[in-house]
Amino acid sequence: MQRLLATILFPTCALLALILPSLAQAVLPRSSSVPGGVAVIALGTTYAINEPPQAWLGEQQVFVTADGHRWYALVGLALDTPVGTHELRVTSGDETKILIFPVSAKPYPEQHITLKDTSKIRLSVADEQRANREVAAIQGLKRHWRRAQDTDPAFRLPAEGRLGGRFGVRRFFNGEARSPHSGLDIAVARGTPIKASASGKVLAVEDYFFNGKTVFVDHGNGLITLYCHLDRIDARPGDAVSKGQTLGLSGKTGRASGPHLHWSVVLNGAMVDPELFIAPVDRRR
Repeated sequence: MQRLLATILFPTCALLALILPSLAQAVLPRSSSVPGGVAVIALGTTYAINEPPQAWLGEQQVFVTADGHRWYALVGLALDTPVGTHELRVTSGDETKILIFPVSAKPYPEQHITLKDTSKIRLSVADEQRANREVAAIQGLKRHWRRAQDTDPAFRLPAEGRLGGRFGVRRFFNGEARSPHSGLDIAVARGTPIKASASGKVLAVEDYFFNGKTVFVDHGNGLITLYCHLDRIDARPGDAVSKGQTLGLSGKTGRASGPHLHWSVVLNGAMVDPELFIAPVDRRR
């Protein structure tokens, strides 16, 4: 029977050490314990704990991986995550403990976009019903969990191009406020090959009202990437894909003002900043 250990309250210095800075090895994402970020939390050494611990944020299981000789939980924090302290439940063997970690505020800039096609802003009844159905379906896909031993969080950019709309930007379409930007936009010409950021399995492909033609790639352990607004999809659900494999061609399907790739990263059900998963040289583009 599992026994619940007392909640561990860390003093300030230990609390700061728990949320790690950028790691020397570019295997894990950069730690950014803010809404829309990733909290990288140390769980112990692989010498002390042979089998990977399991961790949950609320009812959602969290990706645990080893880097060097330490176990880490990679906790995705949704944009609506409240600022303050949060609990991570960790089990190892027959022991369970609660780790307390902080989430700090982060201000995101605004972006104003003008669309000539106002049907994507002021929806008809039929379009609104379709969009609502699709949002519900996407929420289900975001919570998908597949246990895997080979999850690779060291992502590559799925296309070569200028980085445009950043994650978390508060968006206004034709002056009307909409949901914050849930991914990273890469400016590419129509027909540019779009490649998988890491190996995985194609979870779903669909043509959505807002996202257009989209591919979901499941990398295992709650880590999922989305590739949106494609002109053509060259993958099918269930396909195994390798890092750098072409998934389709870029376009401007769905709600898009021009050809580009919208790339999103989901971690334990939360949309998080894709730039945390790529090397600094790629982030400067």
